[in-house]
Amino acid sequence: MNNLSLVSWNVNGLRAIIKKGFITSLKSLDPDILCLQETKGQVEDIKTALQLLPDYKAYVNCSKLKKGYSGTAILSKKEPLDITYDLGHEEHDQEGRVITAEFDHFFLVNVYTPNSGQGLNRLEYRQAWDVIFLNHLRSLEQRKPVVLCGDLNVAHEEIDIARAKQNYNKSAGYTQQEIDGFKSYLEHGFVDTFRHFFPEEVKYTYWNQMFNSRARNVGWRIDYFLVSPALLGQVKTAAIHDQFHGSDHCPVELVLYL
Repeated sequence: MNNLSLVSWNVNGLRAIIKKGFITSLKSLDPDILCLQETKGQVEDIKTALQLLPDYKAYVNCSKLKKGYSGTAILSKKEPLDITYDLGHEEHDQEGRVITAEFDHFFLVNVYTPNSGQGLNRLEYRQAWDVIFLNHLRSLEQRKPVVLCGDLNVAHEEIDIARAKQNYNKSAGYTQQEIDGFKSYLEHGFVDTFRHFFPEEVKYTYWNQMFNSRARNVGWRIDYFLVSPALLGQVKTAAIHDQFHGSDHCPVELVLYL
């Protein structure tokens, strides 16, 4: 049995973060599998940029409609058994938000969950997304346990957001509807790995780029690794690596013992 390191990072533009020490950070983290969100480019642009990481096989999903928007990628030192893209629902498959990789012992789902938008104008869409996405996870779980990672665009509880009262039901990412959507994953049985190991630790993964938020650590924990209960016994640790910069998010890590 060996340790398997998985890292998830919303890079807020892959080509931009490469200019900010991303390759050096990756060499330090040295994950076996790397999941990226908000890559912000077309498939060929992202694949060209990822040639800077020759040890990994790269799988890329990009927005079909808006260039330079959204996007996800999975990089793996070991070739997956299978790769699928999106959810099979046209309404939810236009923005390159989901990649599913099958490995020997689990499915890995990398997601960049839709933000509910300015004025919560996309909240209804987000609620519909949560239902469809959970169905995708449940379907996979009938075959193998699931590791879910990515920017889920929701702070689950007060401990996960610096200014809970000011943001509750006012800001995208901390409405009761979004919290309930996240809770539906937990009620299904998925385990929030960081909170499992660190039930009372205050640590964030995202800081608004305005107002010097990161320097003041006025942040949100919205990037996660969730696992099926069948995998929990093989989770060695979960971590938030807030020492790494270059994006408005920091990387999060899961180590499995397989």
